Amino acid sequence: MILLTFDVEEFDIAEEYGQTVDLETKIRVSTEGLQKILRLLAKHDVKATFFCTAFFAEQQPKLIAELAKTHELASHGYYHSSFEIAHLKTSREVLERLSGKPISGYRMARLAPLDTAEVVNAGYVYDSSMNPTWLPGRYNNWHRPRTLHRIEQNRLWLLPTSVTPFLRFPLFWLSFKNLPLWAINWLSARTLQHDGYLSLYYHPWEFSDLSAWQLPAYVKGTDGDELLHKLEAYILFLKKQGVPFGRVQDFLGQKNNITGI
Repeated sequence: MILLTFDVEEFDIAEEYGQTVDLETKIRVSTEGLQKILRLLAKHDVKATFFCTAFFAEQQPKLIAELAKTHELASHGYYHSSFEIAHLKTSREVLERLSGKPISGYRMARLAPLDTAEVVNAGYVYDSSMNPTWLPGRYNNWHRPRTLHRIEQNRLWLLPTSVTPFLRFPLFWLSFKNLPLWAINWLSARTLQHDGYLSLYYHPWEFSDLSAWQLPAYVKGTDGDELLHKLEAYILFLKKQGVPFGRVQDFLGQKNNITGI
């Protein structure tokens, strides 16, 4: 299965580079990108998983409730820029209340490390908070399992972001923005053939116009409608691989022959 996932959060990346972003702008930038993504997925009949902060969902409850009718809604914590252990449970409860659907998945903001026992205690079935590669200043997961696995002591599924099978080159959002499409297609096809699935993630704010913000070239890169067109071309390429798109909950249901997650 091909798993497209999106981290729906307040647009705060500019604050990492010393800029101030007011709350209205944080919500507007992400909302604009999210609406574009939802239209694109509907156009091509693709289902995806959206890891959403509870705070963003509270600002856009109708949009999130509508999203959850077709796609999987999972938790991205309560806020994107701050975290407390209690947020694991409260974010799930808020998302369940707003969507009317059970929330079974979690992804930590910025893929920061977290005790998996706490994730289980908060009521989640799976965690997708790890990029199994090495990225200076951000990740050092070179020796961790590269593909889907389960922690036996607490039965939590761990779904890492896809990386290539040999050099562990990451297929995440920065690679998609900065590599030519032919290279992403080639790497993705070979990883899919080797692993039998792809786990990919992006952010809705990437698909908004970022020209007003002073961001590093590798972060800003391709953005807005140009990036949306690139994603559409990528989806069309992946459709030709003969593997269906799906939600993480459906993928895990296949793997474990379970329902209700």
